[in-house]
Amino acid sequence: MRKRVFTVLSLLVLASLVLGACGPAATPTKPPAQPTTAPTTAPVQPTAAPTTPPPTQPPAEKTLVIAIGADATFLDPESVMNNESGFVMSAIFDGLTKYKKGTSEPGPGLAERWDISPDGKVYTFYLRKGVKFHDGTPFNADAVIKELDRVKNPNNPYYVYKQEGVHSFADFTWGIVESYEKIDDYTVKITLKEPHAPFLASIAMVWSGIMSPAAVEKWGFDVNYHPVGTGPFKLVEWVRNDHITLEANKDYWGGAPKVDKLIYRVVPESSVRLLKLEQGEVHILADVDPEDYERIKANPELKLLEQPGLTINGIALICDAKPWDDVRVRQAVNYAVNKEEMNKYLYKDAAVTAATGMPPILMGYPKDLQPYPYDPEKAKQLLAEAGYPNGFKYKLLCYENPRGYNPVGIKMAVAVQEYLKQVGIELELQTLEWGTFLATRRRADNKDLGMVGWSGDNGDPDNFLWEMFSTDNIPVGNTAHYSNPKLDEILRKARVVTDPDERAKLYEEASRIIHDDAPWLFINHTKHVRAIRANVEGFALNPLQMFWYMEDVDLK
Repeated sequence: MRKRVFTVLSLLVLASLVLGACGPAATPTKPPAQPTTAPTTAPVQPTAAPTTPPPTQPPAEKTLVIAIGADATFLDPESVMNNESGFVMSAIFDGLTKYKKGTSEPGPGLAERWDISPDGKVYTFYLRKGVKFHDGTPFNADAVIKELDRVKNPNNPYYVYKQEGVHSFADFTWGIVESYEKIDDYTVKITLKEPHAPFLASIAMVWSGIMSPAAVEKWGFDVNYHPVGTGPFKLVEWVRNDHITLEANKDYWGGAPKVDKLIYRVVPESSVRLLKLEQGEVHILADVDPEDYERIKANPELKLLEQPGLTINGIALICDAKPWDDVRVRQAVNYAVNKEEMNKYLYKDAAVTAATGMPPILMGYPKDLQPYPYDPEKAKQLLAEAGYPNGFKYKLLCYENPRGYNPVGIKMAVAVQEYLKQVGIELELQTLEWGTFLATRRRADNKDLGMVGWSGDNGDPDNFLWEMFSTDNIPVGNTAHYSNPKLDEILRKARVVTDPDERAKLYEEASRIIHDDAPWLFINHTKHVRAIRANVEGFALNPLQMFWYMEDVDLK
C-alpha cells in the first residue's frame, strides 16, 4: 500500500509537466472594445519632502489585489456559470435579494421587501429607490422587467440563449417564472408556475444580478465584456488572461467601499500565487493549494481562513454510453479509488469523502449514508460481472487550474488514473484550457468522462441535486447524462413543497438513489479556504464561495 501511495504522489508532482493543453478557446478572447482605464498623471520630478504634508494632500489610493487561477469567461450574470466569473461579478452586481453576511439566508437587496401570496406563487417586490446603475441610469421596475424579458422571452433581440456557446443559469433561477409585471415605478409582481421553496435564495445568487438595460441596448451581446450593475464596484479594465480592474462605486446604496480599486489578477500556477501573496503583490488568494496550508499558517504576515464547504468534487461518468450505462461499472470505480488516502495525502485532510450528490451539511442529507469503501477486489468482481474481466480503456477530460471544490486541480485525475489502473481500467488524460473544457463537457454529444464539481450557489439541496442529476439539466448541469424518472419525480416534488421537514425527507430519498446509481465517481467535499495578508480587514468567508460584501474590506 505505502509503495503505491508514493507512486501516486510522485505522479502528481509530474502531472503538469506530462499533460499538455489542447483545443481552441471556447469563449471570445477579445477584450472590451474601448476599455476604460484609470486616469494617469504625468511624472513629477522628486523634491525634498516637506516636514509635514500639505493639508490638502489626498489620502493614498487603496488597491486590493485578488489572485485567481483562471480568467473569467463572460461578465454578464445571465450568460455565464463558472466561479472565476462569479468572483468578479459578485462585486459588480446586486440582485433583488442578497445573502445575509456569512450565511446562505436571503435578505433585502435591490428589493427592500416583498410579499408572497398564500398559494406561494405570486411575489410582489418593493424596490429600493434612488439607486443608479454604474452608467448613471436609474434602477427601477422597468430595469427589472427588461432583465427578466431578456432571459424569458425568445423574441427579445437580446435573449441570452441566442448567443452561441452560452451556458446560462437563467433557467435555474428564472425558469420557474410564469409572468412578470410592472405595478408602478418601484413595484414588480413575479408569478411562478408553481410554488418554489428556494426562489428567494436562488435570485440572490450572483447569476441573478440585474444588468443596466442601457448597457444591453448599447453593447448587445458584447455586454458580456462591458458589465454595468449597481454593485459596490464597477469595471474599468479587462485585459484577457491577465487582470480585471474594478473601481469603487462611491455612490453605492449600501455605503461607499473602503478600498478604491479591486484587481483580479490571473495567476494559474499555485506556487506563483503563493509567492505573490508572501511578497505583498496580492492580498487575497481565491484558491489555495493544500500543499501550501502549513506554509501559510507558519507565516505571521498571512492568514488561512477555513470553514466547511458547500462543495462536491468527482468525475462524471457518462451514463448513456458503454460501459458506463451499466451501474455495476459505475459502482466498481467508486470501490476502486481510495478516497480517504487522497483526502490525507492530496487534500491535506481539508476534505471529507463524498457518498452522494450533495454535501453533508445540507438539509436532507442521510446521516447514516456511508461512502463507497476502498475495495479493489469488489471493484474487479463487479467489472467481471458486467463483462469486463480484463478492464477497458477510456478517455478522461481534465482541467489544470484549481477550483474551489478541487484546489489540487489535475492532480486529482492523476491519482484516480493510478487507482483505476490497479483494477484494469486505463484512463487517457486529456487536458483542456478552462473555457474549452467547459464547452466540451457541456455538449450533448460528448462521450468522454470529465472531472466535475460544484460549489453551492444558494445553500439549498435543490442547487446540487436538481442542477446536476435531473434529466432536465442534461447536458449542461448534468454532464453525466444521468436520467432516473423516479429521481426526477422526487426532485420536482421537493421544489414545490414548502414544509422543511417534508423537503428534507424527499432529499434524503433522492440522495440514497443517487448513491446507489453512482452516476459519478464521488471523491470528496472540500473545505472553503482562502488565504489573505494579515493587513486585510473586513474580509469574511461565506458558505457560497463568491466574494460578497467586498465594500466592507479594507487594508490597514
